[in-house]
Amino acid sequence: MKDLQARRLQPLVVGAIATNCWILPLDAADGNDAQTPSPEGPRPCVIIDPGEEAETILAQLRKLRWYPAYILLTHGHYDHLAALPELLAKTSAEAKAPVIAIHREDASYLGSGAYQLHRQSFAAAGGQAYVEQLWRPMPSPDRLLQEGDRIGPFTTLHLPGHTPGSIGFYLEAQKILFSGDTLFQAGIGRTDLPGGDQTLLDQSLERLLAMDGDIVVYPGHGDATTIQAERAWY
Repeated sequence: MKDLQARRLQPLVVGAIATNCWILPLDAADGNDAQTPSPEGPRPCVIIDPGEEAETILAQLRKLRWYPAYILLTHGHYDHLAALPELLAKTSAEAKAPVIAIHREDASYLGSGAYQLHRQSFAAAGGQAYVEQLWRPMPSPDRLLQEGDRIGPFTTLHLPGHTPGSIGFYLEAQKILFSGDTLFQAGIGRTDLPGGDQTLLDQSLERLLAMDGDIVVYPGHGDATTIQAERAWY
């Protein structure tokens, strides 16, 4: 997929549900609000959806000599943030703690009351044991996002349907969208879990498919695609 190597985007597929965890250095995008270090020093990056396998993510960061300035969550489902507690504990010991951001309507998936919500969500899909086996207490978010908010180099797009607070992270100048579980290659997010809403998802998809066809979409699961390709499928 175009621009993947040029922009030094690091894709990792993690966990039992094969979640895409995306890592991107801040200096690979225009409009970043973190200081770019010298070539010899560690580089700030963004981690999107650290779904599991914290050690795999940490090993990639050490290899690249990157550290997370932001950890961004496209939505609150456990397979997109299970690695967050360990990742935060270990990266915060080495550098300034990253900013954890999620949409305000999915904020309850983080913080002190999150365990019961995650158990209920995955119980609906027959996967309650998945949460119980991996559970670590969840940190609270540092930022609650809404439509149009800027976070690092990204613009927040509110794309409800899969969850009430599903969002995309958009790099307009580069025509890159991280779509979470709203839009996949030849697929869309499920709406049969608690908080899912097919009508809202259809509206979110209509919005995305009306955008520039050249936009490259990096989804929460599966291969990258483009808006134009998904128009033909949808």
